[in-house]
Parts: sequence; structure tokens; C-alpha cells
Amino acid sequence: MAVRLTENALGRMVPTEINGRRAVPFVGVGKHRPEGSKTAPPIRSCADYPGDGNKVVPDLATALKNAGIRDGMTISSHHHFRNGDKMANAVFDAAASLGVRDLRWFPSATFPCHAPIIGHMDNGIVHHIEGSMNSPMGDYCSAGKMRGMGVLRSHGGRWQAVQDGEVHIDIAVIAAPTADPFGNANGVTGPSACGPLGFALVDSIYADHVIVVTDNLIEFPCIPWQIQGNNVDQVVVMDSIGDPQEIVSGTTVLTKSPDRLLIAEYTARFIRDAGIMKDGFSFQAGAGGTALAFATFLKEMMKEAGVKARFIRGGSTRYLVEMLEEGLTDYILDGQTFDLEGVRSMRENPHHQDTSPFTSYNFHGKGCFASMVDATILGATEVDVEFNANVVTHSDGRLQHGMGGWQNCLAGRCVILPVPSVRDRIPVVVERVTTLCGPGELIDVVITERGIAINPRRRDLIDAVKGSNLPIRPIEEIKAEVEAMCGGAPAPPKLGDKVVAVVKWVDGTVIDCVRQVE
Repeated sequence: MAVRLTENALGRMVPTEINGRRAVPFVGVGKHRPEGSKTAPPIRSCADYPGDGNKVVPDLATALKNAGIRDGMTISSHHHFRNGDKMANAVFDAAASLGVRDLRWFPSATFPCHAPIIGHMDNGIVHHIEGSMNSPMGDYCSAGKMRGMGVLRSHGGRWQAVQDGEVHIDIAVIAAPTADPFGNANGVTGPSACGPLGFALVDSIYADHVIVVTDNLIEFPCIPWQIQGNNVDQVVVMDSIGDPQEIVSGTTVLTKSPDRLLIAEYTARFIRDAGIMKDGFSFQAGAGGTALAFATFLKEMMKEAGVKARFIRGGSTRYLVEMLEEGLTDYILDGQTFDLEGVRSMRENPHHQDTSPFTSYNFHGKGCFASMVDATILGATEVDVEFNANVVTHSDGRLQHGMGGWQNCLAGRCVILPVPSVRDRIPVVVERVTTLCGPGELIDVVITERGIAINPRRRDLIDAVKGSNLPIRPIEEIKAEVEAMCGGAPAPPKLGDKVVAVVKWVDGTVIDCVRQVE
């Protein structure tokens, strides 16, 4: 059956219905308002739980059976271990052994380690995924093989979807490096310590049934408890829930590319020369190679100027930890640790505070930290001449990357995209992005090795860097130069009519869709 499409406020054709549920098209930044009350889990009674507090059951299959698993349910999981996660595969193997089908998987992100779940989609156990899809999962969805429509949400958008009742979680399964028999759990202690468990917090609060899975069961109480046992129904012990070494996988390596090092240096210099780098400022930088290099350049500039930040927003890495331990910031407010030094710091340093998408990113709350950040450094796969940006597909239209907190971070006071002008001989600055994930009105600066483009809407930033020796250029000029070097603009993607996934905006509206790659 053909999906009915309508044009949203950014001129993108998007579905009016997603997996049988009515969808609201994007109407503009800050223009959609929620109505009604937050959803709530069922009321439970202590009379139905062990008086001695011991909720341990023998295995995942038993836990799922006790939770009443049945066809068509929604099962959630989390990516705190990134490419080292072992729990999600085990959950769906257990579900398969129970004979259930058509499950909706609601992860906070998927990674190559989850490729075995493709087999469960092929055989009907998993119907579709609503969560960021990397590598194998993205390829599977892009090829039109998934029976349902994928839904891509930011970390804050995931919280919003659950609390607003857009996604009802039947069973949440939380991988916890340390837990007690009552279900209190944290991610900062134990042999598999991975950092905060903030992505799982919303599931623990709103899901009908919550299962904590650990490979380090300790005597009550588990302190600190990032997940509260009062929200947990059952506890399962596995030999290993994940490999914490693999949280370093993928992008978390400092770049050695001369071009990208130049981009990182330009980014730090821009923040300094624009007057953003001053006592009490704040910044957020991701874990990509260019962002890590930016942090090292900024650190030296801060030391030279005698400047101290009030807080840094993580994902944390050893580079941010060094800044905290050297007194260059008062706090790290951390949603995800990207290496083991970040895990150690969070465990040991009270000024390294774990956070969740509720405090940091949820747009349907009473404010969030993202809008308080002075400089936000983000990546992108494409940027167009209207400063719109893409982070989930490349110019060929294939889903390859997760959304993370990227959209939520666009609320920052100065949003900067340091990107190479070319990847694999394909221009990154384009006329129109393949998939629109973030509106150009929220993106202030695009920094490439060929120059820096400031959004004309930010007259204040343009004036602030007047007189500096930074290579400020119109974005159209950078685009033309790169196309001349590459022999033209990227070839249009070969896409079919079938909508295989949608991209939600932070308020739950649909900002764009992804079509099947032919």
C-alpha cells in the first residue's frame, strides 16, 4: 500500500502515518506544542514482589516469559556498550526460543555487533526497528527489507516519544555493569563498567516491565544507583553483558589527517576570536576525530589565555577528563562516556556528573541543558547552501549513521559544524542535503579546510570575527570551489518511491524521510 505524503514546513514530503500511527509533519522550529499529560506505567504492588528484595531469575528466557512476552510487543534496549554490546542479541535469541513474532525493537542505537538481529528480522521475530541504525542495520533498512518503517530519533526525541506516549515500551531490558538483587544498578563499577546508564533511565521509569541484566551482582545496596530498583521487575545474571573496550570503537580516535587537524584548529580559533572563549563559558564536542583534535587545540588556547570553563558537556573522553583534572573546567556534565578514562573519572570525581536525555535534551520538558551551551561542535555528512545538515545518510541515500544527541545540540548558542569539504572525492557542501536532519536556521557556522562560512542570520558572529585572520567565505563560494575540484556536484542518489524510514524532529514531528536505495 502506498504511503500518503504531505509537504512539511521545510518543503520535504513526509508520511502522514507511520506504522499505523498518525504522524505530524514538521511545522517549524519551536512551533509545535505538546498537549495532555505524560504517560505512566501501570501501578504495581509490593505484595507481588519478594519481601526479601531478591528479584533474580535464572535466565533471560524466564524473565521474558514472566514479563508476559507475546507477539507484537515493543522491546527496548540501550547502547551504553556501543559496538561491545552483547545483551540485545541475547534478548532476541531468547525471544526466538519462546516462539514470539513481530516484535518492535526500540534501541537507543544499533551497531555492527547487532548484525545477528537481521536474521531475526528475516525470520519474522523482529518486525522493525525504531532507533538509530548504523552500518548493517542501515543497509538492511535502506534496501527496503524491513517490514515496518524505521523511525530515527535523537536521544532527546527518544525520551520525548516515551514520555508523551508515542512509543509504549512493553518490556525494557537494561544491561547494567553492576546491580544488586533488588534491581538497583549503575554503569560506573564492576568489570564491565561503561559509564552512565542515562539512555535507559526513561525506559526504567515508563516501561510496563523492566529487566536488569548484569554480569556483576553484588549484595544490596548497589551504590550509586543510576537505575532505581523500585522501577525494576526482575534481575538476570549473564556471564558477560558487554565489552567496555568497544565503547572506544568507531569514531573515538584523534584524527591524524592534516586537513582535519586544520579544521579543528580553525574551530578553536573561531571560538577564541569570536569572544566565546572566556571565563565561565561552556562547550560541547563529540567523540569524532576532528572534535577530539578541536578539544586539544582549545585546551592550549584556554591555558594560554588563563580561561576556565564552568562546564563541558560530554560524551566524555580522556581529553575532556584531562581538562577537568587540570582545573580548566569546574564540571563535566556527561551523557555518555566514550573511553575508559571517562568511566574512571565519572566513578572517582564528583565533578564528573552523569546526566540523562531528560536533563540534557528532552524538548518536552521545562528547559534542558543543550540551550545553555555557549559553543556546540557537531559533525555532519552533508551541509547545503541554506545551512541545513544531514547526519544519517550520505549523498547516495544509504542509512549509515545514528542521530545521537545531534539534533538536540542544535539548541546551543553557537552551533558549529567542522566538516571536510570532500569525502572520498564527493563534495560535502551541496545544493540540497539528501536527508534533512537539522534546519539551517539553527546552524551558525560551517568550518572546512577551505574556509569558514558563517550563517548570514548570525550578523553578531560575522561582526565578532571582523579583523581576525580566519578565512571567512560565503558557503556558496566554498561549494563552487569544491565542485570544480571534484568535477561537479555529487550524482543524485538512485532512490525508489518506498519510504523505508522517517526522521523525527526533537518535538516528535516528521522533518524528513528516507527512501529505498535502488
